[in-house]
Amino acid sequence: MEARLNGFHHVKLPVSDVARSRDWYCRVLGYTVDIEFVEDGVLAGVGLADPGRTAGIALRGDPDRAVAMKGFDAFALGLPSVAEVARWRERLDALGEPHGGVVTGARGGSVLVGLHDPDGIEIRLYADPDDAPTSGGPGPAGADGGGA
Repeated sequence: MEARLNGFHHVKLPVSDVARSRDWYCRVLGYTVDIEFVEDGVLAGVGLADPGRTAGIALRGDPDRAVAMKGFDAFALGLPSVAEVARWRERLDALGEPHGGVVTGARGGSVLVGLHDPDGIEIRLYADPDDAPTSGGPGPAGADGGGA
């Protein structure tokens, strides 16, 4: 019997202020709150869902670890096409969200780099080349500073 994986269920990130980060992920990336974790009357974490429910993000209050993650790009959100990367750049510009622009990915395609959440964690938006037979998975380190 083959044991299989079916992608990520969610990625959990440490944040210094759960409410502030929740608001940013919802406003900037279009996430919605799926579940809140309240402990002793304090918002300790949230589970967020993207519109397609394919790239869940959990945020957990942990200021020390959030500081340690600052500047690190732990993951990239997949986009369906290279054209979508340009649309996201336009959206971020309209929102006044600073970013590092679009670069060519390690396997071609496009990557929007330099978008940072309120704690400085870098979020990359990645589209494989439009003619790629499959999507996802890291490639070798390349011009975008990492595989994925």
